[in-house]
Amino acid sequence: MPALTQESVRAQLAQIRYPGFSRDIVSFGLVKDIQIDGGRVVVQMQVATGDLSVPEAIKHNSEAVLLALPGVTEASVRIDVHAPAAAPATPGATAIEGVTHVVAVASGKGGVGKSTVAANLAVALRQTGASVGLCDCDIYGPSVAMMFGSRERPMATEDNIIIPIETVGLKLMSMGFLLDDDSPAVLRGPMVSRYTQQFLRQVDWGRLDYLVLDLPPGTGDIQLTIVQTVALAGAVIVTTPQEVALIDARKASSMFSKVNVPVLGLVENMSYFLCPSDGTRYDIFGSGGGEREAKRLGVPLLGQIPIDIATRESGDRGMPITQADRRSPVSLAFIQIAEGIRRTVETPGEST
Repeated sequence: MPALTQESVRAQLAQIRYPGFSRDIVSFGLVKDIQIDGGRVVVQMQVATGDLSVPEAIKHNSEAVLLALPGVTEASVRIDVHAPAAAPATPGATAIEGVTHVVAVASGKGGVGKSTVAANLAVALRQTGASVGLCDCDIYGPSVAMMFGSRERPMATEDNIIIPIETVGLKLMSMGFLLDDDSPAVLRGPMVSRYTQQFLRQVDWGRLDYLVLDLPPGTGDIQLTIVQTVALAGAVIVTTPQEVALIDARKASSMFSKVNVPVLGLVENMSYFLCPSDGTRYDIFGSGGGEREAKRLGVPLLGQIPIDIATRESGDRGMPITQADRRSPVSLAFIQIAEGIRRTVETPGEST
């Protein structure tokens, strides 16, 4: 009989799915310590939830699979439960009618692939079973229309309520639907804020579990308008591993912190490149930057997305990679990010 090891115990626990999700408890990072004494196995876990049925189910299922592991005579799973801290509401911020959770995708600087992350995150959330909308809040540089390959024009009701574009199961709104391809949005600050509020408040979003906001880069008027007027479930900060991007990611995180909007975590985009011919990994923008910054900020590193030719090609074709190839490593990474966000923001008993 093979000797019990921490690796074999982890592999056995990887059979257990977090309640309500397809991802296992090991990849979610719940397992903090494993002690083996002969045939006795003691596992320490940590779960952030206000639903006591979740740790109870994890404990029961984990102990059952451990007892089925050859050589285990006694299994004990101890779970440290932390209730997620509720962020104080921003004065003046209100919910969007019909929308349960509003999640902002932001970056401190341009060029880090924020819109690609926002588009694929929206599709991934939809694939986990949620009803989802995506609002392109980058008025000057809208890209959602191109990323989803739509040239439709939104219609309006007699009450001046905008009907969003619907594609791949998502509801979409973007300035890109209102402008010709080569037409710039020449607008002063007050008009930009007005359009932003119209996209959020005068669009018939219907009943949505999630509305993903693709914010423009930086910490300017649009970002401030949104965080001061919309009740956000949290923000996702997109960065690359290089220090120049991480500096600006800190600024974005600080902005949300000052207005009491929780940062749900960091997504490290363009994390690395795998050569198609030989599989060699190249850390073009450095390595470990996102992980170090997440630890510094005290937030999760939600995922690391590689530079990927197929991701770029699918976006240019108007079909996000999470929709074009659901089994690609990039798509699977976005599914894990989506599941992590849902596990963080959803209240006990909430389901879609």
